[in-house]
Amino acid sequence: MKKSNQFYIYILLLVTLFQNQTVFAQGCVAIKGNATSCMMIHPDSTNVAQWQFTTSGRYFKSFRHFSGTTENKERLLQGTEVINYSSIVNLSLTRLIDNRWSAMVDIPILNNVRSSLYEHGLVNGTYVKKERNTTNSFGIGDIRFAVYRWLLDPLKNKKVNIQLGLGLKLATGDYNYKDYWHNVGPNGSNELRPIDQSIQLGDGGTGITLELNTFYNFKDNFGMYGNFYYLSNPREQNGTRTYRETLSPRLANEAISSVPDQYMLRAGFNYSFNHIKGLSIASGVRLEGIPVYDFIGGSGDFRRPGYIWSIEPSVNYEYKKITLFASVPFAIVRNRTQSVTDKENSTIQGAHVQGDAAFADYTINLGISTRF
Repeated sequence: MKKSNQFYIYILLLVTLFQNQTVFAQGCVAIKGNATSCMMIHPDSTNVAQWQFTTSGRYFKSFRHFSGTTENKERLLQGTEVINYSSIVNLSLTRLIDNRWSAMVDIPILNNVRSSLYEHGLVNGTYVKKERNTTNSFGIGDIRFAVYRWLLDPLKNKKVNIQLGLGLKLATGDYNYKDYWHNVGPNGSNELRPIDQSIQLGDGGTGITLELNTFYNFKDNFGMYGNFYYLSNPREQNGTRTYRETLSPRLANEAISSVPDQYMLRAGFNYSFNHIKGLSIASGVRLEGIPVYDFIGGSGDFRRPGYIWSIEPSVNYEYKKITLFASVPFAIVRNRTQSVTDKENSTIQGAHVQGDAAFADYTINLGISTRF
């Protein structure tokens, strides 16, 4: 295969395969392991249908609390920080219909552990036995279907192209997953309650996804890429109780979980080595977040809106029909923005109210893809 074709394949992989990882995923801002998977087309494939199967995983540990862009360092010093350990595996199967169209189904499997102090030992507004304990969740998340189309003919436009994707996210993940909260019942007993929003398997909403992916090649082995993803969840709240009103009567407007939108943006440069066949590297910026206000529908009830800017180095290695890929985004800006309920409470109390959220320092993304 010609070098230009090899690099073209890598560009398409870079534009698409890294998105099999979970988006919005560095802490309490995240709600679930929703994947954004978009597809590529091999430049030598014209009318021959192909399949692509991708397995990717993502891991992070969130523990640094932020209100706005200010880190609440006293949480670590006092040992009151919330720690989320999240592992997500995405299984994606793609049908490459022709040289422009493709269709995809993505199934995320999540495993979460949440270590918390404030959620345990609180009875009738008073801590009777305050100690750190854990809650857990494991299972299938929200499944997504999507179709994609390259706007320009890939066989004639190897220097630049744009791909458009439209998808449907189903509420297949359990959004009312329960585990035992310790020492919260009568006489300090344990109670089975919904776990925190950040480690629920789903958000309870049927959403619409929009994606744009693009690349531009300066040379045969050097170019740039860009990805944009937005999930619109019209449903305002899912009915899952948060128990935040037990922390303070002032949090009565946060007693039920919201179903927020989500978004991601990636852009950067990529380079393919001439002397090492199949090896390519890339580096860019990555923005993930949950908005304060949804694009469609209401934005009330409890959510932790915010965003994360990261520097994302990545590496790909392709051998025949198999591609290995990895990236490690390092957070450089973390911002827990003021939610609708925060603004409501600010008006009621006559003072600025803004909750916090726990973020990770970095995430680890690994994956393998095969075409057949």
